Amino acid sequence: MALAACGGGGSYGGGNGPSPPGPPPPPPPLTGGLDARPQNISCVAPDRSQGGASVAVVDAFPNLPIIFEPTKVLIEPVADPRWFVLRKSGQLVVFDPDNANSTSNFLTIAVNSGGEGGLLGMAFHPDYPAVPEVFLSYTRNGSPMVTVISRFILDNVASPGAGTVEQVLLEINQDFTNHNGGDIAFGIAPDRFLYIGLGDGGSGGDPNNRGQDTRHLLGSFLRIDVLGPGVSYPGNPYDIPADNPFFRNAKCGPGLNASDCPEIYAWGMRNPWRWSFDPPTGDLWAADVGQDAWEEIDRIELAGNYGWRCREGAHNFNTNGCGGSTIDPVAEYSHSAGNFSITGGYVYRGTAIAGLVGRYVFADFGSGRIWALQSDGQGGYTLEELVNTSTAPSSFGVDQAGELYFTAFFTGRIMQLVASGGGGQDPIPDLLSDSGCVDPGNTAQAYAGLVPYDINAPFWSDGAVKERFIGLPDGTTMSIDADDDWVFPPGTVLVKNFRLNGQLIETRHLMRHPDGAWAGYTYEWNAAQTEATRVRGGKVMPIDGQDWIFPDEAECLQCHTSVAGQALGLETSQLNRDFTYPSTGRTHNQLETLDEIMMFASPLAGTPATLPSMPDPADTDADTGERARAYLHTNCSQCHQPGGPTPVDIDFRYTTLLANTNSCDAAPQAGDLGLVNPRIIVPGAASRSVMVARVNRRDSQGMMPPLASSIVDADGVALLSDWINGLTGCN
Repeated sequence: MALAACGGGGSYGGGNGPSPPGPPPPPPPLTGGLDARPQNISCVAPDRSQGGASVAVVDAFPNLPIIFEPTKVLIEPVADPRWFVLRKSGQLVVFDPDNANSTSNFLTIAVNSGGEGGLLGMAFHPDYPAVPEVFLSYTRNGSPMVTVISRFILDNVASPGAGTVEQVLLEINQDFTNHNGGDIAFGIAPDRFLYIGLGDGGSGGDPNNRGQDTRHLLGSFLRIDVLGPGVSYPGNPYDIPADNPFFRNAKCGPGLNASDCPEIYAWGMRNPWRWSFDPPTGDLWAADVGQDAWEEIDRIELAGNYGWRCREGAHNFNTNGCGGSTIDPVAEYSHSAGNFSITGGYVYRGTAIAGLVGRYVFADFGSGRIWALQSDGQGGYTLEELVNTSTAPSSFGVDQAGELYFTAFFTGRIMQLVASGGGGQDPIPDLLSDSGCVDPGNTAQAYAGLVPYDINAPFWSDGAVKERFIGLPDGTTMSIDADDDWVFPPGTVLVKNFRLNGQLIETRHLMRHPDGAWAGYTYEWNAAQTEATRVRGGKVMPIDGQDWIFPDEAECLQCHTSVAGQALGLETSQLNRDFTYPSTGRTHNQLETLDEIMMFASPLAGTPATLPSMPDPADTDADTGERARAYLHTNCSQCHQPGGPTPVDIDFRYTTLLANTNSCDAAPQAGDLGLVNPRIIVPGAASRSVMVARVNRRDSQGMMPPLASSIVDADGVALLSDWINGLTGCN
């Protein structure tokens, strides 16, 4: 009875009242390639390792604004010093290290900063600030450029003004726009002479033999007296020290001269990029950048011939016409494992890192490694790697306590070497199965939290087929910058699998660590396809009849450059294409799919039809020129674009007009590879085009790409050749 009464007139209103609310209607089904954004809780970049057992690298002035393209750092020789930083573009900036949150401009020099030119060297007068003078080394416009060594008489040491006077001491014509050297310094007292380091004038292989021709100032260390009693400006801006090897001869002009140049102190240099004196000993330590195989460290002696171009390091290079004795380097290292450009440092005389005292510390610009020389007990040296950084060290400096700093060229930071407790566990696992980026039950399968993708114009990887994935941390999004490069948040992991004949051979992880720095790591698969092991230091293995190159971890950032957005391939024009998603079996445009699952910070700027796209270079139905430019964009533009880490001014981005690439009908600046009447690109003549010749070689003599490949891309060479042969001009 009670149940019947409740049913007829209970709280739900009975049969005559409104119906209770039902469940909400299901959302409309997604129409893109994926049903939802996958949850990623394990494939997230951890903190990165900061150094070895005894040395670490830290940002010395974390609140300091970025100082773009620094070429040298030094401190003012006063009791309470400012720091001085030279910029390639011609600015000399200063800051107070005790309040390092801003910089001010000290001087601005009109420079030619093309290639390797710019504001390159500085020295304070030995009696500064009582004598308010600084000396600068820079390049200005010429044919193609001129090195200038000048004295600047300051009207105000604190902040120079319009009364500052420049006195040009010496001018040297450069043959090309690279290998300028440019460092300058005064000798250790009582030697108060000015030393100048000059490269061989550029190109590749020293085509004008400047290193061995002492009738020219290039390829040498110079030593001149700019402080002596006989010096006057403009009549006699410098004197010649009486013990220079050719001191009796007439002073040399900017080009080739009739006699050996009396300014020369030592010769046979290719490009002495950063050198220093060791105050307790007076020794001059120099790092000479090599050609294609060896980087060297020299201890420069009066009248020494250091071998270039006859020798590269301790090895014969081009011995045509060579004779006489040369001095081998005290140490050298090869271009293996991503090394290619040495940056000279200092003999460490600080106290914070006890194990470094008395040892010469230097770096490699390309790999970011920092080393110290270690005596072998027999008069020679071995190299000890101190730390493998993700920076491009362009110069070293020391503070008043003798502690070491260096400038990171691409990030514009000043870094310091500090003592490290060391021994901490590397957060990057040795086994791929421990990375969190694979299926826990099957290492050969990607983790479900990753989003697969493909690109229009793939990078040449010695014939390997690649699978690509984005690991975006939960709660984060990616954005698109003005160049249509995609910008990823800290914690991101980008995964790429490489297969030959269907077999997994390598997996690479490109990570943006929590501190914002990018780094790359690589894993080698076993034959059973059950596990992959981390490769440190790089290696070459014979696989399926070819030499497969596992890159050193430092090499990753040589291609994944900051100017190209680090995450190569992940840009709007590359992902504007259809893709079949394995988890749903649906084929859909990738941009629309990623937008629909809310991986972008902002909605797309338009439909795929209105957004940029580039063709597949292998698509023979597409325009040949568009295909060729897409090929160059993918394989070359990460370095060859404005601000890229190359000494040549080439822009191979897909969107750059051919006439604006600085390559069409342009003379090569890094060697002609033996071609007759060469240009980088010769319309109608691929056989005379250096660009094609570089892509078509794998002999380490100027090949492109310059690393991680042992097989020529024959289809790519054919495409570039067909395109160039069909060109009738540069427009």
